[in-house]
Amino acid sequence: MSRFELEIWDNETEKVTFYTVRWEGAPLSETDKFFAKYKETEKQAAQELLSLIIKAIGNEHGALPEFFNRPENGVAGLPPKGKIRIGEFKAHFQQFPLRLYALRINDREDLVVLFNGGLKTSEANRDSPELNLKFIEADAFGSRIEQAIREGMIVIDESSRSLKLFDGSDEIIL
Repeated sequence: MSRFELEIWDNETEKVTFYTVRWEGAPLSETDKFFAKYKETEKQAAQELLSLIIKAIGNEHGALPEFFNRPENGVAGLPPKGKIRIGEFKAHFQQFPLRLYALRINDREDLVVLFNGGLKTSEANRDSPELNLKFIEADAFGSRIEQAIREGMIVIDESSRSLKLFDGSDEIIL
């Protein structure tokens, strides 16, 4: 796996700081590639997913396990499966065409890394060629990030709800 940067995608929501990854030298992050790709062909689904991320997870409830109930190895697919209800929030993403992969850092409710994803074209993700490739990438990114946290290369800054390099730098390249 080549080098990539772990960077802030959105840190302006009330409850969660969202990170993403960007391949070294790439113009767009993996999450931005996902939304750019599907903003026209799957516009409504992309907007619903973005609303779930920013509004429901980011501003209203945090990264609760209920939102990440579609685990696949070390990462989870968004949106959540089945009907979910959290307080007044209700959602049912039945037959949702898109999957976006994400990682809750240390199962915390305030730090999430968003990766890429794709169009789910068959019952099992592994049978959707493009989606399966994005899952494999997301899982590899997630493994490297979790390993860097375990080894102390990346630390959690509780005061700023952020991730830092061991030396305090915001620039995290793995």
